[in-house]
Amino acid sequence: MYQPRRASRSEFLPIRHLRYHVRTWGEPRAGQPPLVMVHGWMDVAASYQFVVDAFAQDRFVVAPDWRGYGLTELPRTDNYWFPDYLADLEFLLDHYSPDAPVDLVGHSMGGNIAMLYAGARPERIRSLVNLEGFGMPATRPAQAPGRYAKWIEHLKAHHRGETALKSYDSMEGVARRLMKTNKRLTEDKARWLAQHWAQPDAHGKWHILGDPAHKIVNANLFRVDEVLEIYKAIRAPVLAVEASDDSLSQWWQGRFTLAEYHERLKAVSDLRMGRIDDAGHMLHHDQPEKLALLIEAFLPQ
Repeated sequence: MYQPRRASRSEFLPIRHLRYHVRTWGEPRAGQPPLVMVHGWMDVAASYQFVVDAFAQDRFVVAPDWRGYGLTELPRTDNYWFPDYLADLEFLLDHYSPDAPVDLVGHSMGGNIAMLYAGARPERIRSLVNLEGFGMPATRPAQAPGRYAKWIEHLKAHHRGETALKSYDSMEGVARRLMKTNKRLTEDKARWLAQHWAQPDAHGKWHILGDPAHKIVNANLFRVDEVLEIYKAIRAPVLAVEASDDSLSQWWQGRFTLAEYHERLKAVSDLRMGRIDDAGHMLHHDQPEKLALLIEAFLPQ
């Protein structure tokens, strides 16, 4: 099994009526802001272990399990609203860096959260790294009635138990699932991730640490016009990192493309682009050493 080079600690904070789990590495240093790393959909904070291990310099790293994921308490809800993540991040920063802006890294959904937060609260971010946080396909107002109807139908299906996640007979089964999804993930890393991505119940069945309610479609449309205004408000320098595999084409089959994403990024005033070769969407698993180099070269010293 993979052996971490830098040990993490688990902390639990009261954030907005939830017991939030936060994984930290290193120690705070005077004059150096925390490096806050936020994970994506159906992932956990421990997913950043390989990148943290690959950093050349020691940093104080803070990585939460978002609400409904990992060891963070599940909210009493049957669906999730995206603005809640921004508010959760604000409360987290109030605890770890109340008086100074932070360096922020976000992957996938976490990258979307990071970009929106940086525009809504530009004074709180010193620098931002967006790892394949593409956003969503553009929508039209005419889609609103159908979207609300779909949301309601998804809620009903959830309450019928139709959104339940698959369970596994062993940790090795979870590891095989991770390797099936990501062909580049090595067995040692998959087995290490499995014990953080899932937990056994009293009967020995392993369950993913992600609330099935995350699968319910968002009731609100994705408004590109609003997103562009938020991007324009970002004051921090932004490094947008992509993997060599074009996951957008795989997911959306032409409904949303890298060209559209790049067009949106033109709204960011201080933008740099980065690329990780021989990597897919989980680039922090596939090439942690290359990604660590890219991040450290970008962040202020």
